[in-house]
Amino acid sequence: MLHNELFYTLALLKVEGIGDVVAKKLIKHCGSSTAVFQSSKKSLIAIDGIGEFLYKNLQEKAVFQLAEKELRFIEKEHISYSYFEDAFYPERLKNCVDGPTILFQSGTIDLQNKKLINIVGTRQITAYGIDFTKKLISDLAPLNPVIVSGFAYGVDIVAHQAAMQNNLQTVGVLAHGLNQIYPKSHKKYVSQMEQNGGFMTEFWSTSNPERENFIKRNRIVAGMCEATIVIESAEKGGSLITASIANDYNRDVFAVPGRISDKFSQGCNNLIKTQRAHLLNSAADLIYILNWDIVSKKESKSIQKQLFVSLTEDEQKIYNYLINKEKEFMDIIALDCDFPIFKISSLLLNMELKGVIRPLPGKLFEIV
Repeated sequence: MLHNELFYTLALLKVEGIGDVVAKKLIKHCGSSTAVFQSSKKSLIAIDGIGEFLYKNLQEKAVFQLAEKELRFIEKEHISYSYFEDAFYPERLKNCVDGPTILFQSGTIDLQNKKLINIVGTRQITAYGIDFTKKLISDLAPLNPVIVSGFAYGVDIVAHQAAMQNNLQTVGVLAHGLNQIYPKSHKKYVSQMEQNGGFMTEFWSTSNPERENFIKRNRIVAGMCEATIVIESAEKGGSLITASIANDYNRDVFAVPGRISDKFSQGCNNLIKTQRAHLLNSAADLIYILNWDIVSKKESKSIQKQLFVSLTEDEQKIYNYLINKEKEFMDIIALDCDFPIFKISSLLLNMELKGVIRPLPGKLFEIV
């Protein structure tokens, strides 16, 4: 976007009565934000939903002063941004009628041709929730998804950290401008986040982390992703709003079940009970329901098998070998994998008991 067009887009978004829906309608009709301000009264009022009131507000000069101030901040801090018609604007968000007209970002975010999922939940995450989140992300790591969340306490920060620990890109969608971090205690994660993804927001530097901003932010989290995953939630909570928005956007929603007596499983259990979310027991459930495409059948078979069983390093070496060979004699396996015969026998037996291989006549072994 050209400097001039950015300025007029910022100004347009500050006009009273004009939000993202109307702003995008005006831009599409007139051809650009600049053209909106240059259009005649007759042509603007002819647009459905634009009356005398909005036309009058478009004449207010104060919006240009606000736009100029924010533009100086963007330039001074070298803030990146993406316009709703740009190629690198989140693809799924383009299909959301109320998606942001412009998104500001920091870090090294790259969403092109990526699988995006968001992981949300209570700020008072339990040990059960922490363990599940870490295992889920670890099991999904071979598919290289981008993990999106809100950088808040609890489930959000656990998801961001688990993503970084698995060398995955992660994006924090903020409910305030890029000139601050909330909560302040999470400043220590900012540098690592920006090296492994970064932050996105629609809010200006003048915006503070107010309650309504968090609710508004949730539509970005839900809209930009293929699926929303609720790890834990009480009967009411912000993550349930995200799940509701995701359902409205016709996105898949998943919820982790818990004991009926657990406070922070009630929200998830209700989502499942009312058929507003798929029950999520493991990464395999998500892969199956989303029908994620894996590069090859061999890779798919290897990854999905790892989701169900835990193999030792030696067993994994044999498993990867047999994935390529399909079937092989025990002696050849021992030779090619560099294991003595006495050891290969016990390794193959353990793998057989785990259900990942089966023996064939003549001391042949193949993948199940």
